[in-house]
Amino acid sequence: MSKLSLWEDVVQSSLKSDEAFRKALKQALEEAHIAAKRFSELSEVSESSLYKILSGERANPRLSTYRKIVKALKMLEGAEESEPFIAIIAARPTLDAIETRYIQIQDHQIRLKEYAATSIEQVIVAAVRAQQEGAKAIVCAPIVSTTVEKIVKVPVSACPVVQCRQPLLKAAETAASKILSE
Repeated sequence: MSKLSLWEDVVQSSLKSDEAFRKALKQALEEAHIAAKRFSELSEVSESSLYKILSGERANPRLSTYRKIVKALKMLEGAEESEPFIAIIAARPTLDAIETRYIQIQDHQIRLKEYAATSIEQVIVAAVRAQQEGAKAIVCAPIVSTTVEKIVKVPVSACPVVQCRQPLLKAAETAASKILSE
């Protein structure tokens, strides 16, 4: 089982207990090498509230405060994207054949973000990274799609591996349809 990201660990811990949340948040700040004062600025949570949470004085923060904390942790890890995107994992020549950076599905425009990979190991790393960066779906080759589906929590769509933009875009449209129907 893969290690959880900092924000995922904080969220999982918050479901266990107030004390587990406090410890996980402290640990996350230590691992991110960020002082509570700087994190307060980043999260827009007042210093006094953050210190009370970290000390255990305030065991149960408001939901809005909790959301700000999680969002700031996501930003620290690069998982907070400004717009939804679909990750396209393929060899560089295949990615270079894509002429568009967005697809249009229904009334939604969804960005395509490229991840170059030429081995199964690189595909796995790219898929995990894409999910951590906030990908809403992943498009990859059929030979690796079943493996990728086992390690990520977002929809995976397979496309034929040919140096033609049409199959990739068709697979991206399929992925977009999956995330829009959720």
